Amino acid sequence: MLLVSALAAAATMLVVPPDASYLGYFDLKTLACLFGILALVGALRNAGVFEATARAMVARFSTCRAAVAAIVGITLVLSMIATNDMALIMMLPLCAATLLKAGWERALPFAFIMQSLAANLGGMIVPFGNPQNLYLFERFDIPLTDFLATMALPFAVSVLLIGLSCALFAKPTPRASEGRPAEGRHLARSDVAPVDRRRAIAFGALLLVVIASVFRLVPYPVSLVAVVAGLLVLDRRALRSVDFGLLLTFVCFFVFAGNMARIPSVEAVLSQAMADNALLASAAASQIVSNVPAAVLLSHFTDSYQALLVGVNIGGAGTLVASLASLITFNQYRAVRAALGRRPELARQTASGFVARFTAFNFAFLAVLYAVCAVCG
Repeated sequence: MLLVSALAAAATMLVVPPDASYLGYFDLKTLACLFGILALVGALRNAGVFEATARAMVARFSTCRAAVAAIVGITLVLSMIATNDMALIMMLPLCAATLLKAGWERALPFAFIMQSLAANLGGMIVPFGNPQNLYLFERFDIPLTDFLATMALPFAVSVLLIGLSCALFAKPTPRASEGRPAEGRHLARSDVAPVDRRRAIAFGALLLVVIASVFRLVPYPVSLVAVVAGLLVLDRRALRSVDFGLLLTFVCFFVFAGNMARIPSVEAVLSQAMADNALLASAAASQIVSNVPAAVLLSHFTDSYQALLVGVNIGGAGTLVASLASLITFNQYRAVRAALGRRPELARQTASGFVARFTAFNFAFLAVLYAVCAVCG
């Protein structure tokens, strides 16, 4: 994604040479807030908070259906706090280890698909749940109440679809014998240290400061300095583990989108598309270039954020490239098959079969969400 975005930005620079206007392309607050969230989510993960909480909840369920529903539900909730990508990075390995150890490997592809949908669609309800939300929230200076009102319907429909899918397609198979081989343990780092409560509380407090800056209650330079200073003292590893590639990708998106908006022919086509049907244009663009760059690009061609905001969020469902989170899911599934492909159930579940099933579920969700949002305005 970083390479593609860099090449796209470089190509537009040949048409629109660098000048003083470039300085207006960059949304520094979005970059600062995204950095703070990524760093603190990494710190909370290092402190053992997320894994301990997830394991405690999952351990309460004794059937495959209940476990899958719990794992998917936790992924959905985490996406609201930790962004969709980080929720999957934390929860996919735990899901694999849980299902494999219990003898429920047949449910693994479905669980991964539901986790991907839960991460992409669950994070839509809050400004910091998905990267494109954070950008659009700042770009259009959206009041929080208006943001929540805009996303309430697609979020509610998404939760309903995910719940129905888990009830219909996850079987109530009981847990297998506890003596089964534990090949999946390494996938979830089951021997992690207990939660470091003091550091967890400090990281939680810093995360609240970042969230306050997202909601414009604290100046974002203050939250940025607080995060960097706090982590330099408490967890430097979290600063090193920040996905700087994602931040650089955003920088490239800003250059690409800013330049595209200054090309008259492109401006005419995209402005017309957004004027005709902004919801369809943004959802369709997400299928081709992913929802984050679609949000950055199309934000230059409309003054009304509602349809764009909904479109790029529901557009995270669909093709594998519609969201970076979907690619994370596919790569994790391939890693599980490579590590444990000798199990008969996993051997029969090919990567191409997973992609076909993933695409079917995602487009079914996208079709329902688009229809509901289009009808309800």
